[in-house]
Amino acid sequence: MVQLSPTCIPAGAPVAPAATQPAPAGTLVILGAGGDLTHRLLVPALYDLTCNKFLPDDFRIIGVSAEDLTSASWKASLRAKMETFTQDSHAEFYTPKIDETAWSWLTERMTYQALDFTSVDAVSTLARDIGDRNAVFYLATPPRFFEPAAETLAKAGLLKETDNRFRRLVIEKPFGTDLQSAQALNAHLLSFLQESQIYRVDHFLGKETVQNLLALRFSNLLFDPLWRCEYIDHIQITAAEILGVEGRGVFYDATGALRDMVPNHLFQILALVAMEPPASLEPEAIRNAKQQVFEAIRPISPQNAVRGQYEAGLIKGRILPAYRDSKGVSPDSRTETYTALKIEIDSKRWKGVPFYLRTGKALDSSVTEIVVQFKQTAHPLFHTAEGAAQTPNRFVYNIRPEKGADLHFNTKQPGPETIVKEVVSQFRYEQAFGSIPNVGYETLLYDCLQGNATLFQRADNIEAAWRAVDPVLKAWAKDPAPPEPYKAGTDGPASASALLARDGRCWAPFSQLKE
Repeated sequence: MVQLSPTCIPAGAPVAPAATQPAPAGTLVILGAGGDLTHRLLVPALYDLTCNKFLPDDFRIIGVSAEDLTSASWKASLRAKMETFTQDSHAEFYTPKIDETAWSWLTERMTYQALDFTSVDAVSTLARDIGDRNAVFYLATPPRFFEPAAETLAKAGLLKETDNRFRRLVIEKPFGTDLQSAQALNAHLLSFLQESQIYRVDHFLGKETVQNLLALRFSNLLFDPLWRCEYIDHIQITAAEILGVEGRGVFYDATGALRDMVPNHLFQILALVAMEPPASLEPEAIRNAKQQVFEAIRPISPQNAVRGQYEAGLIKGRILPAYRDSKGVSPDSRTETYTALKIEIDSKRWKGVPFYLRTGKALDSSVTEIVVQFKQTAHPLFHTAEGAAQTPNRFVYNIRPEKGADLHFNTKQPGPETIVKEVVSQFRYEQAFGSIPNVGYETLLYDCLQGNATLFQRADNIEAAWRAVDPVLKAWAKDPAPPEPYKAGTDGPASASALLARDGRCWAPFSQLKE
């Protein structure tokens, strides 16, 4: 392996330990290599893996796309994108400069082929470059190419495994648009692939803060005994964005907030929060525990679902046009840009504990977090300076933009009176571990190369999640009424607050969440 300098990471940050088990030798074939996903996420992740020696010396990357590029021009466009990451310290991936040794090592192993990956004859030419090596085929393509690209690879014989080599297929979300389409896509793929060959990506699972949920819950006696209905009143999961559709109107108008975020990202977080302790850390044990959660979710009643659509409003000093005025959006669109749901899980652990999920665009904060609201003590003895009863404890787990956790608890306020005040104990990843460049795809790529499916979704996981939201999607499709309007720069439609108010609860306010 080449020796890499520490300039792969910001000055002063800790150097991540080099891999003790680099990925096995093989070839990564990226279909859709000219697109945004490859430039913005996959190649930065491969660069990070290179810096930390997680890739073997005998590793190759083949970029495939219909665009008329050469290997040199493709690499140049990737380098130009990488350079932009050195200029914005708030970017998802940031490094003060590109380590030339690492970049050269990576790009020496990269080639590009311009071809139609829906043509068996064209795709068959890849066999010459791949040979009898291990190979991972990454579909960094729009969803409409998932089925034809996978089928073409199979017909070309490129997905056939032997005792001495593996062949794997990686598929990005969205995996279907409803239960029926997800079942059809699964059935199609499984007609020529084994389940063990399919790696369905949910990039939320690549985030360190999401992966940490298992360790947080099951390695701390502080949390584990209290993580149940006897002590928890309810749980909120929020994924809010300041941004509007930002030029993605055509895609978003056919998708909406619920399809885009709930049965994938938010349900994956929900499963990690609600699952029973897995029998082990083996991939199938964890995925089985998740599946138990998905199967225990009651089909969501339309009465427990809210949909909203943003109107023009002021966000951080700029006017954001209404959703319906965005490019690619129908002027009479009924697509929701916000949704809030009440989820009920039929299990002994969560009996009577509602989970409230919300996600939306053009809100007044960009934050993804989990709020665990504990019950009031059985016999409240104390009161605050305002005369109110002592505040129930709250645990807030921050996924973004801050990464860490806040534990809210009561303590006696100094003075002669016996009154209590809520205080907060904080943990932040950067303070504990320093800042290391990471886009979240590093672990996903490495695990796929290693054959570790823990962070990837199984067919039954996908279908169970769609099954839970299917009643809402069907009800909304039949409802001629438009989504409830809300102004851009607010915390969403009024009915979202009413969803909790009818249970005597309220959302954790965005005003308490930092940008």
